[in-house]
Amino acid sequence: MPDALRDSDSVVPASGVRVPRPGTDFLASLNEEQRRAVEHGWDAQEKADGPLLIIAGAGSGKTNTLAHRVAHLVLHGVDPQRVLLLTFSRRAAADMERRATHLVQRALGAASRPSPGALQWAGTFHSVAARLLREYASRIGLAESFSILDRGDAEDLMAIVRQELDVDVTKRRFPAKATCLAIYSRVVNAEAALSDVLEQAYPWCVPWAAELKRLFASYVRAKQAQNVLDYDDLLLYWAHMAAEPSLSRQIGERFDHVLVDEYQDTNHLQASILLALKPDGKGMTVVGDDAQSIYSFRAATVRNILDFPAQFTPPARVVTLDRNYRSTQPILDASNAVIDFARERFTKNLWTERLSSAKPRLVTVRDESDQARCVAERVLERREGGMALRSQAVLFRSSSHSAQLEIELARRDIPFIKYGGLKFLEASHVKDVLAVVRWADNPRNRMAGFRAASLVPGIGTVTANRLLDLLDATPAALPALEAFKVAPSAMHDWKTFLELFCGLRSTTTDWPAELDFVMRWYEPQLERLYDDAAVRQRDLVQLREIAATYPTRERFLTDLALDPPDATSAEAGVPGKDDDYLILSTIHSAKGQEWKAVDILNVVDGCIPSDMATGTTAEVEEERRLLYVAMTRAKDELSLLIPQRFYVHQQATYGDRHVYASRTRFIPDSLLDRFESTVWPLAMCESDGDVNARLPAPPVDVAARIRQAWD
Repeated sequence: MPDALRDSDSVVPASGVRVPRPGTDFLASLNEEQRRAVEHGWDAQEKADGPLLIIAGAGSGKTNTLAHRVAHLVLHGVDPQRVLLLTFSRRAAADMERRATHLVQRALGAASRPSPGALQWAGTFHSVAARLLREYASRIGLAESFSILDRGDAEDLMAIVRQELDVDVTKRRFPAKATCLAIYSRVVNAEAALSDVLEQAYPWCVPWAAELKRLFASYVRAKQAQNVLDYDDLLLYWAHMAAEPSLSRQIGERFDHVLVDEYQDTNHLQASILLALKPDGKGMTVVGDDAQSIYSFRAATVRNILDFPAQFTPPARVVTLDRNYRSTQPILDASNAVIDFARERFTKNLWTERLSSAKPRLVTVRDESDQARCVAERVLERREGGMALRSQAVLFRSSSHSAQLEIELARRDIPFIKYGGLKFLEASHVKDVLAVVRWADNPRNRMAGFRAASLVPGIGTVTANRLLDLLDATPAALPALEAFKVAPSAMHDWKTFLELFCGLRSTTTDWPAELDFVMRWYEPQLERLYDDAAVRQRDLVQLREIAATYPTRERFLTDLALDPPDATSAEAGVPGKDDDYLILSTIHSAKGQEWKAVDILNVVDGCIPSDMATGTTAEVEEERRLLYVAMTRAKDELSLLIPQRFYVHQQATYGDRHVYASRTRFIPDSLLDRFESTVWPLAMCESDGDVNARLPAPPVDVAARIRQAWD
């Protein structure tokens, strides 16, 4: 045996990968359930093979458990390059790989030694799909040089196709481009019929079913003609590959183990891909929590995780992680009680060793203005008590629910950042630069070409379309561009752009130097097009820094389309000015996060559950899970705000008026003993202690009664 492999704490099996000696237990930090999940299927001699479902409750150490399972597989001889790890963000995949590598090195007793090998196939569903499609492109009728449209470009292409179809929209409202793309996406990801999607999610669009079907067919043809794929195509093409027996078997045999994080967030298309890869479930591990399935608007379905065990013979093993390492027991007691009313779920009751006498608070306030003042005061009180603003969060069902609070925070000079605003790639100046790079990467990409050509001074819509039509009819891009005639006033700028384009198409320029050339060309365009060019320039600096982390242009464009940065410099300005800031977030954006103190706004019927999501039992059940997710983000303090009335604007029948609200149906009277009920401000309190008696009586709308008498 080579000296490098002779350690006091490891042995070398036939696989050549060192395994810790029995006396060194790198799993010692795990609790009993976590360890059962990590060691599933392994005894002294055999490898894991049967399917495994890990039901990981909120704050139960899910990521740590999955990382240990990956490390355990590698340490017992599994080739890391034959492990497929699928997550829902690139950051999650990178974090999982980092943790697993660290665990392997620690188990081997020498962190300085090289690890047995990185996880080559760790990433999001869409990034893995993109890699596989490029590798198998020639076998599925796809050009390897395909481009990936981001959401905005896909919407714009949908709008262009719609205009070309010449749909008569004068008689009744036709869906906007974003709605059309959302319908198309739901059909693809849910593997559902267009008619079913329209009836269930877009009933007002049902009369347009025939036109939408024609639109989507033309949209698909347009993408294929331009050699571009949208976000949904990545999974759709992968699913079609998986449906081909020879390809499915070949891809499935590349991986001994497939591990999937956040399985409750998968859609029908993703589940069908996984089952095609491993139809017998051999080597498959999925991790998730049915109680945190809240993304049906993205076509995710809780049925995937609920039905997973029964899809195999024998059924998949289920290991439940119910020990919580985040919240206090009173917070868990209240959260468990709320989710216990769910109609169908994997039974679990979260518990913790973090005991406390402080129950979650149900805070009754008069209206949204009082709610904002109450939250602002509590935030400042906690800060004075030593709790940083960044350790506190205010959560809400809809982004609009925080409007009053944002005004109040600004009035009190409390810095905050709100998640869910303008995305980095939606900023027009960022899209400008990327359009030039994308067009050079794929001259058939009409969306990128139109935007890039339109940046040249003197080239308008008509000229840009004429240029793109010429490219469509010409096999070679560069000769067509060089022969294209523009107006004399645009000739100089067009020649300058052509020099840039030719340089980007050549093979002599390295990445990311190509982006530097684009930035230098774009700088005068930025000054010409935008008054706040200096602010926007910071975004371009950030884009250059991101580009420097990629080895090739293709990898950069692919990853940026699939997992873009969150915010523009305008949004990121608050943290730059203040060392501390409060977190405002929708509940959907808060999933996976945690804070010491959490305030939840508008915990009333009509907001939670949303009055737009109570049409079916499934919708109501998802709203219940939303409240559960919000509650389980809190570590030490949890407050649920209950405004008694809302001021509603521009009601057709009654005009502007107050509407009275009631506590959410998800916290019935039988659960009140899990909470501490309070009223704010104290001036509203009455001696009898009746919450309802503390509130003003509803006004009598005499004018409305008189109008109704004549209706």
